[in-house]
Parts: sequence; structure tokens; C-alpha cells
Amino acid sequence: MKILYDNLSASCSKKTTQLYSTSFSLGIYFLKPALRAPIYAIYGFVRLADEIVDSFHDYDKVAMMAEIREATVDAIRKGISINPILNSFQHVVNAYHIEWELIDTFLRSMEMDLMKKEHTRDTFHEYVLGSAEVVGLMCLRVFSEGDDRIFQELKPYAMKLGAAFQKVNFLRDLKADYQDLGRTYFPEVNFDHFSRRDKEIIQAEIQEDFDNALIGIRKLPGGARRGVYLAYYYYKKLFLRIKETPAEKVMNARIRIPDYDKLGLMFRSLLRHQFDLL
Repeated sequence: MKILYDNLSASCSKKTTQLYSTSFSLGIYFLKPALRAPIYAIYGFVRLADEIVDSFHDYDKVAMMAEIREATVDAIRKGISINPILNSFQHVVNAYHIEWELIDTFLRSMEMDLMKKEHTRDTFHEYVLGSAEVVGLMCLRVFSEGDDRIFQELKPYAMKLGAAFQKVNFLRDLKADYQDLGRTYFPEVNFDHFSRRDKEIIQAEIQEDFDNALIGIRKLPGGARRGVYLAYYYYKKLFLRIKETPAEKVMNARIRIPDYDKLGLMFRSLLRHQFDLL
């Protein structure tokens, strides 16, 4: 029975999320049960493409990205894929009417990582749109549960939340991106001389994204609000830790929150939830 394969596919997406992101896994756990599998499926797909550009250095990444693009189109069109991650993703795309434009924009940003090592202000915005903001919109399609009015109202806030998460990731991973992968995302910054002023300008932009995102989180349907807020709270705490870290240390070490601290953050998030979301 195909239901067994679909269950296996959903399990693969869930396991992928749990292996790659403790923070998002905790956030997904606090969504209402019906929303969890669809968000695991979206994360699994995003991670699959991201791994190609970030990790598969001994293989033909361009060919692999072309392959995943073609396989994604085929899976959505046919309503099935022999790749379990793509199979669970296509099910969510078709069930929640996620626009191909969002998926295509995401894949184009992943493809940019194969070619572009430095960004202008315009290409930076294009990259963040594709790598993060449209992922937020895919999730919002699930959270809206078919109510287009909710989707349209919360669309700009979901994009801001995705942008905030991505920019925090960029700051956290400066060393790996610049020294290991040879990439620089933030435009108009000399990363050979990353200064306190450079960092403050980036932080101000991220703070604005977080402030706008919280407005939208307060308006989310109840079944999604707590889980999204937990992810927001975690990333906000990571951001505050980065803000407290000198620019030279951010440039030379990956700032993170240890796994043993994440559970404490989760409980503090739940305690604050009733106040911050009033």
C-alpha cells in the first residue's frame, strides 16, 4: 500500500530535520500535530538542496542541482517520487497549493551559491529572498491551512522572519562561509577587516527584521503560533549572544547555543509566550 511509502517518506523528512536542526525540531514539536509533518517535509527538501551546495565538494554540484530541480518538477507533476524526501515534499506542495514560483526562487538561490562568491546589495536581497523568505512563505501556506486571507495578511511578516533567521545564520557562520567556502554574503563589507561598525550595521538590519516578524507571529493561527514563536525566541537569543561577541571573535569562531542550553531556552520561551504575544 502506498500509505506505507508515504509514511516512510514523512519519517525521512522528520529524521532529516532532527539530525540537522535541534532548534527547528523543537519549534515544530510545539505546532499542532496536523502541521508537523508538512513542516518537516518543507525543511527536509530545503536541507536536501542546501547540502548539495554546502557539503558535496567532491561531486558535480551543478549537475546535482540540475537533477534535483528536474526531480522536484517531476515529483510535483506526478504526485510521487522514488526519493522519499521529494515524495513527502510534493505531497505538501500539492495539498497546500504551494506556488511553483516559491520553489523555483528557492532553487535559484541555491544555484547562486555554486557561482557567486560575493554579493552586491541587489544580489544579496535576491539571495535572501530565495534562500529564506520564500521558505517562510511555504511554511505560511501550511499555517494558513487554505485561508488565503490569512496568507496575504501575514506574508510580509513571514518574509521578515525568514530574513532574520538567515542573516543570523550568516553572522554565526562567517568563519565557515568566508574561510572554508570562500563566500561573503553581506555586501559592502571587507571581511579581511571585519569591524565593530560593520557588525553594528548588520545587527541593526536584523533587529528591524525581528521586530517586524513578531507583529506577524502574534497574528498567526493558534495552532502555529507557539511553535513559530519558539523558533523566533531561540534565534533571538542566538542573535543577542552574537551581539555581545566582539567582531574579531565572530569572524574567527562559530557562535552557537549548546544543545544542553536549548531545552532551558525552550521552557523560558514557553513562559514568555503568554506575555510577548499579547
